Amino acid sequence: MINNNLVPGFNDERDDSLKISLEKVDDVKNCMTVYLNGYIDTYNSTYFQKAIAKVVEAGYINLIFNCSSLNYVSSTGIGSFTAFLKLVKPRGGDIVLLEIQPKVFEVFQLLGFSQFFNIKSSFSESLEIFQSGSESSNSLFPIIFSCPVCSKRLKATHSGRFRCSECKSILTVDAQGQVSLG
Repeated sequence: MINNNLVPGFNDERDDSLKISLEKVDDVKNCMTVYLNGYIDTYNSTYFQKAIAKVVEAGYINLIFNCSSLNYVSSTGIGSFTAFLKLVKPRGGDIVLLEIQPKVFEVFQLLGFSQFFNIKSSFSESLEIFQSGSESSNSLFPIIFSCPVCSKRLKATHSGRFRCSECKSILTVDAQGQVSLG
C-alpha cells in the first residue's frame, strides 16, 4: 500500500474505527498530510499515537492532519495531538489541524486546547504555517494575554476565536494580538 512506501511498516497495524492515510507534501520540507477518517477515543488512541510516531521517526516533522472526515475526538484523542506537538516541536516541526468539523472543534474549545493548535480551513493556509514567508506575519504569536472577563492568563498561538478555560467566555484575538469579546 502507498502508506508503506512513504513510511515503512505504517500499515502493520490497523483499526477499523480510525483509518489513516498519508500523502507527502512536496512544497514543504519533511511535511506529510495525515488523513483521518473515523473517530479518536480512549480505545484507539494508542494505535493513533503509534502510527504517527512512525511518521515522525521517518523524518516527517511538519504534519497536516486533515480532519474533514474525523467525526469525534475524546479528551484522550486531544491528548494524542498534544503529544504530537511535544514530539515534533523540539525537532523544529509543527502540526496543523485542517478542515476540523465544528463538533470536533467544540471539544478542543471546551477543553481549552484550541489556542494551542494551528487550526486552518484551507490547505494553502496550512502550508503558510511551515513556509518561511509566514514567519514575519506570525512573529507576534504566541502571545500571553488576560481574559477581559475573569483575568485568567491565556496563551494564543495564532489569531482566531477562543474560549476562556476559566469563565468560558468567547474571545477573539486578531492578527495584531488585540483581544476582544466574541
